[in-house]
Amino acid sequence: MEDQISKLSLRPFHLSDIDDFMVWASDDLVTRFCSWDAYTSKEGGLAHLRDRTLPHPWHKTICLSDRPIGSICLTQGSGEALCRGEIGYALAFKYWGQGLATHAVNMVLSSVFKDKPELERIEALVDADNVGSQRVLEKVGFKKEGLLRKYLIHRGKTVDVFMYSFLSTDLIK
Repeated sequence: MEDQISKLSLRPFHLSDIDDFMVWASDDLVTRFCSWDAYTSKEGGLAHLRDRTLPHPWHKTICLSDRPIGSICLTQGSGEALCRGEIGYALAFKYWGQGLATHAVNMVLSSVFKDKPELERIEALVDADNVGSQRVLEKVGFKKEGLLRKYLIHRGKTVDVFMYSFLSTDLIK
């Protein structure tokens, strides 16, 4: 496992990543808690990369030996919310439970507050049923702030989510 973690990196997406992207982006298990549905066609996946991912100011692919195995995104607020950003991530199912998502989130936290000094807070909204993602955030040092009941409509159903936060003043583990 340590060997895999040493081969983990983050980089911008390329359209040429489409085949690797489709491995996890078409998997209902992976996308179950994502804001987007699983992609059923390569054309749909390409449109997502071209129209949503590539133009995003901070959306990276999680790579193992430079091969995309997931994605991680930080969306910064604007106006009065400029001091905070929201993190989201997805990882191919075959890599779950190996510490790779935890390491990727740590990689983001180790640089984001230096790269964006106006940020003071990183938030994560996690479906109450997404225990794996809750564990990732807790291992990295995010604090569970509370349960937001009936907070989002996800795939036609109103769901409860936990609000997690990591502040620029928190120690990175």
